[in-house]
Amino acid sequence: MDVTLKVWRQKNSQTPGKMVEYKLSDISPDMSFLEMFDVLNEQLAHKGDEPVAFDHDCREGICGMCSMYINGRPHGPQTGTTTCQLHMRNFNDGDTIVVEPWRALAFPVIKDLVVDRDALDRIVQAGGYVSVNTGSAPDANEMLIPREIAEEAMDAAQCIACGACVAACKNASAMLFTAAKVSHLAVLPQGKAEHKLRAERMVAQMDAEGFGACSFTGACAVECPKSISLDHIARLNREYLGAKLTSNNV
Repeated sequence: MDVTLKVWRQKNSQTPGKMVEYKLSDISPDMSFLEMFDVLNEQLAHKGDEPVAFDHDCREGICGMCSMYINGRPHGPQTGTTTCQLHMRNFNDGDTIVVEPWRALAFPVIKDLVVDRDALDRIVQAGGYVSVNTGSAPDANEMLIPREIAEEAMDAAQCIACGACVAACKNASAMLFTAAKVSHLAVLPQGKAEHKLRAERMVAQMDAEGFGACSFTGACAVECPKSISLDHIARLNREYLGAKLTSNNV
């Protein structure tokens, strides 16, 4: 199949960027989207041109690195799929595909399609942890957790911090990401000790990073490759409100 790519090229965050058009021929429908980019970069390198910079690591939908808009949608047209899991058979022969980096104040462009998503790490560092006693490993059955609670925590813990929720939100809000990181600890008994400080500190860090307010459109959950539920945002709001009502941090 033949495709036309319109790719955002930008040297760094201080340099204006622009769309550059590339034409590719004989692309296998069974290639992943990133493999198609590998082919493009091989051709650019062969001609002595600068390859397109893009993030990738595991290429198995686990790491969350492959963050890019594809035809205006985070991670592309297939719901519940990361960019690295998207295949060229989801496009038609002769298609024009527009590829851009995430657009958010908190995600400055490093180069081309690569953005700095360290803001998400700093939100986790602010409160996404539990206090435990060091020493020998506890017995596996020492703390019994009902199955439905464990599954709810695991549903939230699936978040891979790709930033698609931020990219999908018209306000560039990180509420779904922050909610998932709060929620997967808040429902477990091990997370109860810090639950007030966790909600306060992570929301404060989210605001400090420059993320916008929740838009209430639900676009974040639609575009999330791990289908994180909006229910976790509701829990975050409850956790935060409860924390503020009893907080000593005025």
